[in-house]
Amino acid sequence: VLEPAPRPGDPRYETDRVIFRETRALQGTPRWALATSDVETDIPSMLRNFSCAIGVELTPERTPHLITVLRRAGIDTAHQTRIAKESYQRARPYTIDSGPICQSKDRLFDKKANHPTPDYPSGHTTWGWTWALVLVSIAPDRAQQILERGRAYGDSRFVCGAHNESAVEAGMLSASATMALVATKPDYQHELAAARAEISALRASAPAPQNCAIESALVKERVMPKLDTGTENP
Repeated sequence: VLEPAPRPGDPRYETDRVIFRETRALQGTPRWALATSDVETDIPSMLRNFSCAIGVELTPERTPHLITVLRRAGIDTAHQTRIAKESYQRARPYTIDSGPICQSKDRLFDKKANHPTPDYPSGHTTWGWTWALVLVSIAPDRAQQILERGRAYGDSRFVCGAHNESAVEAGMLSASATMALVATKPDYQHELAAARAEISALRASAPAPQNCAIESALVKERVMPKLDTGTENP
């Protein structure tokens, strides 16, 4: 399903390098702060990340069924992404071009192999897009907001500098392909129904999250730089 990881000489490879270099200018901006926040993948952080998108404050105490279905689906999507990641072994962008990143490089380092973990596809993006796809199935009336937040969660990885933009796209595709099959499984459908009932009740009773206007503005801002290939149109 995935295209091979970009290699030197491939236009996608050079585009990734331009995007990494240009987005280093975002350091210190609100979008950089959002990317830094999006580094965390634990359940409480992910619930907080998607609260504005779904329109209700999500917490672990309020959403046990949601957590169950997301954890199980996430195991499947992570497994498929890991196969591709280990196969392609593409280097992370900050090992090719110099520039700051928004998280500790130690968290991206494989001590056993003595080198940074591979870039392509992005595991963070796979996880975030899995959340988006599951939540859209639970609250389809919030599909636009949820998918925009899922997209932005992936974009945070190249804003951060931890991943190339092509790895973000590949993470989304990997999650989508896996979830297309996961969604047909009776166990998934059963757990999704329980999560849907849980969230429906929560949306009718729990408070709306705060400061969503700030996040919404950042999420809608696609942070792709204007690419200049150095050539003129004929």
